[in-house]
Amino acid sequence: MPVVTVRNIPTETHRAIKARAQLAGRSTEAEIRYILDSTVRPAAQLGIGSALHQLAMQHGGFEGLNALRNPMSAAHDAAVFA
Repeated sequence: MPVVTVRNIPTETHRAIKARAQLAGRSTEAEIRYILDSTVRPAAQLGIGSALHQLAMQHGGFEGLNALRNPMSAAHDAAVFA
C-alpha cells in the first residue's frame, strides 16, 4: 500500500483531526485515511439504471428520450397510443 507523508500541517488542523478521530473512535492516522477516502471517492457509485434515469429526465422523461432516440418511432407511438 502506498505511503504518503504530509508536512507542515497547521497545529490547529492537527488538533482538529485528533479530536475528530477520538470522537469517531479511530486513531489519528485512521481518521486521516477516512477523510481522504471519503473526500476523493464517492460514497455510492452511480449505477447504470440511475444514469439512464438521469439522462431520461434531462430529456423530458422516457418519452422524450424515446423521441430523441428515434423521432419516427415516437411520432408513430403518439399516433397509435393517443
